[in-house]
Parts: sequence; structure tokens; C-alpha cells
Amino acid sequence: MDEAHLYDRISETIRQQIMDGTIRPGERLPSVRELTLKWNCSPGTIQRALRDLADSGLIESRPGKGSFVVGGPILDQAAPLRQAGLVHRAEAFLLEALTAGHTPEEIEQALFIALDRWRVVRPGSAVVSPINTIHFSGSHDPAVAWLAGHFMEADPAYQLQPQFCGSLGGLISLAEGKSDIAGCHLWDGESDTYNAPFVRRLLPGQKVALVHLAYRRLGLILAAGNPLHIHDLVDLTQPKIKFINRQPGSGTRVWLDAQLHRRGIDPNNINGYRLEVQSHSAVAQAVAENLANCGFGLETSALAYKLDFQFLTREEYHLVIPLPQLERPVVKDLLEWLASPEVKAAISSMGGYETTRSGEVEFIDA
Repeated sequence: MDEAHLYDRISETIRQQIMDGTIRPGERLPSVRELTLKWNCSPGTIQRALRDLADSGLIESRPGKGSFVVGGPILDQAAPLRQAGLVHRAEAFLLEALTAGHTPEEIEQALFIALDRWRVVRPGSAVVSPINTIHFSGSHDPAVAWLAGHFMEADPAYQLQPQFCGSLGGLISLAEGKSDIAGCHLWDGESDTYNAPFVRRLLPGQKVALVHLAYRRLGLILAAGNPLHIHDLVDLTQPKIKFINRQPGSGTRVWLDAQLHRRGIDPNNINGYRLEVQSHSAVAQAVAENLANCGFGLETSALAYKLDFQFLTREEYHLVIPLPQLERPVVKDLLEWLASPEVKAAISSMGGYETTRSGEVEFIDA
């Protein structure tokens, strides 16, 4: 092909890769030398194609670092094409999974778990929430991930954005103005209650609503069939058992540490006690992949990975909402939706939840 026209083909090929998301904003393009070898042409032809892409606003050159894809209005205008490309890749994965013998229900659940794990991030800087967006921070919970994924279906104008950082992290983020609502399940041994004592300590002087999300079944997540016959916390000290733990500050870790102390079990005698992950899903995945043979977490996550579960306690998970946030239409809509029979049924169907009180509100003066 005449190099006078080859640059058009090169430019168009890269353009389509950017538009359909194969090459994403922020990614570096191959070097001029690499592209020259790929297309069997001169460096000048590649440079002309790159200049064309730069003139279109799709890439930018950084001296000494190469060319990078940018975002902006052009990519926004290409949203339908990008979405079509995403659907195409999803269909390819779906066909591969179905061919391997997985059911549509198994595939959907796997995608949900994967998205859930990607949401385990640390809170960033303070935010000013758009009027139709709720910024959530707090304890990891599959039901919260489900709410985030389906809230827009209930009302396309609204959005729930979760950041999972542990119960204490969520309350601290709320106190620092980095989120709108928090989620926690912190057990207080002195009062044998959940959340209220911690909210009073971390949000002093504020009137706060505790909204009941659900009761959750918590216990030992075990390999399928429980081959090591693990039934209680004391079994964790057996040398053949490799445990996987949750991070400090999570409500799950708070309860576990309190129970170990009550029963005189030295954490140093638990193999893997210092091996920590950020979510219930990560605990279950580690057990499923034989990286550990026991963890402590939600029955919901054990069921999702088809693992065994030994029930130890029922805990209460609350959404913590300062009074000013309750006046926002988007928050009111979320709470009304949470209390609906449809949402209660959806959460219950995940297993390991009791939703009879979902949506109930209790006010406390912190």
C-alpha cells in the first residue's frame, strides 16, 4: 500500500481501538519503532498518523514518554460505539463460559462478585456530592454492592457510589465529610449492641439516623465438605489449619478479636491470623482457591463460592446517616426503595440475610 494512504489506515485503526475501549484513556500507545515494525512502514508514516490522532484530540504526546490516549468530549460523543464494543466483549466471555458448561445464573453471579471485589477501595479526599449522588463509605457488604448496582434501575436519575473501607473507616470518613452515609456492624461488648456506641463516640454532637439494612449470618467459611472438621473458633489453633483474616477496623475483625479474647485463644497460635484481606468475597475466594482452608466472614459469600459455612453469630448492619442527609430527595428515595418488598426479597435471595426490619429508622443523639 502507498505510504501516502497507509497513515490513514493506521490512524483509523487506532481511532477505532480508542473508540471501542480496546485502548483506554490514560494508556500509552506503542512506540513509533514498535508501530513501524508492526505496519512495515517508515517512522514518518507513523508520526503522520499520530499527528492526525493528536489533531483530533484523541491522543497527546508527552516529551520523552510517548503518546497517550486522552478522554474528553470526543470520547463522550463515541459512547454508543464504546458501549457496543463492551457488549461485544461481554458476549464473547458469555459464549466462552456457556461453552465451558456454566449456567447463565452462575455467570451472572460471578460477574457480580467480580464487580463487588473491584469496589473495595480506600476513601479519597473530601467530596461535594452531586445532588443525585450518594457517596457511601464503610464495611464491605454484598447487599450494599447490590443496592449500588440496582439503584439506578429503580430511578435512573439517582446513583449510589460505594467505597468499602471497613466499619471504623466508614464512620471516620463520615466524620471528616468525605462521604454522605456510612455502613457499619460494630459490636460493642460492654452493651452487647451494634453501632450506636461507636457512632456516639465518633460523631459527637450530631443527630444521626441508624437505618437497618439487614441482619447478617456470620461464621467460619470452610472448604467444601469441611474436610478438616472445623466447627468452632478453638479449632483454628490446630497446626494443619491455615486461616485468612479480615483487616483491622472491619466490624468482622472487631467481633472476632473480642471473642478470641473472651475465650482465651491466643491469635499468635492461629496460622494465618496476620494474613488479611479487605472483603468477605476475598476471604471466600482465598478458601475456594486453596490459599487458605478457613476464614471468617459472611454466609452470603460462602454460598456464592459454594463453600461450607459454620454459623457463629447474627449481627446487625446499619446505614449511618446524619440528619441533614435525610432531607435530600436522593437519600429519601433510597430508604423508601430499601424498605420495599422487592428489595427485601432480592437481598434475602442472596442467602445469609434476614430482611424483616430492612429500612427501619432509629434516631440517636450522638
